[in-house]
Amino acid sequence: MRILTFVPVIVSSLLAAAHFYRSGFLLVAAFCMLLPWLMLVRHRLVPRLLTPFLLLCGLEWLRTLYVLTGRYQEAGLSATRMTVILVTVSLIAILSPLVFRTQAMRRRYQPEQVTAR
Repeated sequence: MRILTFVPVIVSSLLAAAHFYRSGFLLVAAFCMLLPWLMLVRHRLVPRLLTPFLLLCGLEWLRTLYVLTGRYQEAGLSATRMTVILVTVSLIAILSPLVFRTQAMRRRYQPEQVTAR
């Protein structure tokens, strides 16, 4: 069941990678594809690295929404469906770091306890 806690982070990263790949930013897309692999490392810095990444992904989706909505309005097209899709994708990305607050993930990434001798 713990594997399901990884899904939002992986989905958000893959969507961001597809977005950047389509925009021609191949190195950024590769970075987005590789970053979720950090979750395999049991270190307390993993959530601290992935959280800002996921929040930035959500902000990028909102920026994209802003830009594309302007283009749709200039063309006289309805942007309702696009807005619903991009807001949903941005919410998934922005809310994805909440998986690191689950008990299973806290145990996985907690700092190792140093015992006194």
